[in-house]
Amino acid sequence: MKKVTKLDTFRVISEGVGRFNVQGKTFLIPEMNRIGSHLLAGVFNGFGINSKVMETYEGLDLGKEFTSGKECFPCVVTLGDILLFMKKERERLGNGFNPENYMYFMPESDGPCRFGMYNKYHRIVLDSFPGLDRVKIATLSSEDAYALDGLIPKEQMQDFRKAAYLSMVVGDILDRLLWRIRPYEREEGTTDKFIDDAMGLMTESFSKHSSEKNLSGIFNDLVVIVEEGKEIIDPNIPQKPLIGVVGEIYVRSHLKSNQDTIRTLEKYGAEAINASIAEWVNYTTYDQVRLAKIALKLNLKRFRLKEIKESLLKYLKYNLTLFYQYMQQRKVYRIVRNYINIEEDHKIGHLEKVLKKNNTFSFEVGTEACLSISSALEYGRRGYNGVVNIFPFTCMPSNITSSIAKPLMAKLNIPYIDISYDGSFQPGREAAIRTFMYQAYQHFKIQGRP
Repeated sequence: MKKVTKLDTFRVISEGVGRFNVQGKTFLIPEMNRIGSHLLAGVFNGFGINSKVMETYEGLDLGKEFTSGKECFPCVVTLGDILLFMKKERERLGNGFNPENYMYFMPESDGPCRFGMYNKYHRIVLDSFPGLDRVKIATLSSEDAYALDGLIPKEQMQDFRKAAYLSMVVGDILDRLLWRIRPYEREEGTTDKFIDDAMGLMTESFSKHSSEKNLSGIFNDLVVIVEEGKEIIDPNIPQKPLIGVVGEIYVRSHLKSNQDTIRTLEKYGAEAINASIAEWVNYTTYDQVRLAKIALKLNLKRFRLKEIKESLLKYLKYNLTLFYQYMQQRKVYRIVRNYINIEEDHKIGHLEKVLKKNNTFSFEVGTEACLSISSALEYGRRGYNGVVNIFPFTCMPSNITSSIAKPLMAKLNIPYIDISYDGSFQPGREAAIRTFMYQAYQHFKIQGRP
């Protein structure tokens, strides 16, 4: 390893992390949501960008070796993923290995969540290995609702964003099919195989159709999958307690990081529904609308003509983007719900109203706590039989969620449990889940389910 000075550190963060043109590179995507990550890779491939979802969690020991233990757990997992990938590529290609051929994708969010620092820290670690300083880190930010400027050619950006957003929604749909079907499958293991096959089919579909103006081919392939999935359900299996899952987006979505918590809940009799990926994307767009509206009111009050025009254009831009996202999301859910009843997604504006009603929390604070607290309240008020909050150990937004949501759930008599993960296997964790599910089942027997 080479020595890195403080001056080098500032330079590489500013020059080695940013919005770089990804064409001509092998674009490396970390796995967060298993299905959604592969569908997104299909979109990139559909636009002629060689994209690959990296093997995940196998490099955890490497991630731990180059972190102190104070970092947020997803930072450790994703660092291990990229280090192991580069190590294997160097071994596979030998003298033909050229780090400049790769670009690593690590988006970010603005503070106070530590997610905004992952790619900076990853940059410092990569630069400590000979040659890996030439691996660029491409990023997008929640500050502008993950705009694609700089990554994708301007003439392709609109079409790419439409296809990319659709891939997230379809990824959410396949997840919800999994959670809806698996607790009621006729034969154990059938649903897992069905979803694996469906993921492969839809990844191919996005690779084939993403760059087309008409995305109907993707919808047609999805309908075939839904029709097949419906037949796996055994109608003679009675309904089970319905559990709502909230929490930090990476760990609640990454099966290996959360040790497949939903499968464990199902093992003890649950039907579970996790918060979606599209919900977070809708939230970042909604937040830009909210901020632009505040700026517009302030500039009108001060009669700043230039600033009024800028904030108005920003307000209209993000409002149109949000309108399109909701329209596309409704379309996909409507198609699927014609064949099988799955839960629809939350509207972000409604979630903000839920928080405002009793001054519970504020979108001004930001972070996923806004979504987790309001979603937990919605689950409770809709008659769900329990709420699970999944998050990395020491995660600030999720600990805020716990401090607020836990007593609120107690008032509503809804079973609630916090489950934090840091890569360790705690012997009491499954016992805690089993106890929680006993409480959820008692709630189900008395109150039923929505």
